[in-house]
Amino acid sequence: MSVSRYLELVKTTKRYGETTAVDAVNLTVPESKYVCILGPSGCGKSSLLRMVAGHEVTSEGDIILAGSNITNLPPAKRGTAMMFQNYALFPHLSVRDNVAFPLKMRGIAKIQRHNEADRLLERVQLLPLAARKPDQLSGGQQQRVALARAMVTNPQILLLDEPLSALDPFLRIKIRAELKQLQRDLGIAFLHVTHSQDEALALSDLVVVMNEGRIEQASTAHDVFNKPANEFVARFIGGHNVIETDSAKFAVRTDRVSLGKKSAGALPVNIRQIEFLGTRVSITVIGESDLEFSVEVPDRSFFNRPFEIGASTFLSWKPEDAHPLAA
Repeated sequence: MSVSRYLELVKTTKRYGETTAVDAVNLTVPESKYVCILGPSGCGKSSLLRMVAGHEVTSEGDIILAGSNITNLPPAKRGTAMMFQNYALFPHLSVRDNVAFPLKMRGIAKIQRHNEADRLLERVQLLPLAARKPDQLSGGQQQRVALARAMVTNPQILLLDEPLSALDPFLRIKIRAELKQLQRDLGIAFLHVTHSQDEALALSDLVVVMNEGRIEQASTAHDVFNKPANEFVARFIGGHNVIETDSAKFAVRTDRVSLGKKSAGALPVNIRQIEFLGTRVSITVIGESDLEFSVEVPDRSFFNRPFEIGASTFLSWKPEDAHPLAA
């Protein structure tokens, strides 16, 4: 990889009056990688993306792309493209003209911009619908038009702000697979903001977990899930129990704890809730001092030896499955 092609944020900060939305963030986005910024509402992830796009003014710090400082450049001069959450398609224009619109703003001749629009529409499998208006398309088709329009200027990095949030769950899974494939085909970096843990884990080469304007952890999806940096990441990413002792705090995955007979170190618990989730069963148990734990077991294992709500049992885990958390 060429370092000059990286997107680099250097102490990037955004303030709105007395409120700090993004607090001196340092982040490197490698070339040709899919990066998801994940976090709860209000954590600063969208403000960060909009600063990279040039739609928000940076309060402090720098944004470097392809070796050039783009911090103070207008959006059209940055080498970035942004796909908005609501798609922002022009209702009076055809699909072809929607995709070609950024090239029209650059003074590109009609034939040339239509040829480029058609090339991208073919890539997202919408060329037969090029003459339609946006209101004649499904939500998923509109999303693909917005994606083609973002790509028509041949950006060095594509910025995506909650691009799948308006889709139904089935279509969301389908489109996210298409996004990942498109990113591989294009070979450029995608920087994707989401509040969905599943989306970030499924798509990302690098997951960036944010909280209160700061980065809590930036790592592979595998490491973020299996080695959360701290309690916030463990709880937000989900699928973990956070357990505190007198001397330490650690996380154990919900599928790495088990229920059964009393053993050394096992905790007495009572079954509070049971949820059948298809391939697995989620069991909520309550221990001493009303501490709550979650347990996930394969559906076959559960129905071979089912538990009843209110039953008493013991919760245990292997020492090697306990991941220590930073303070």
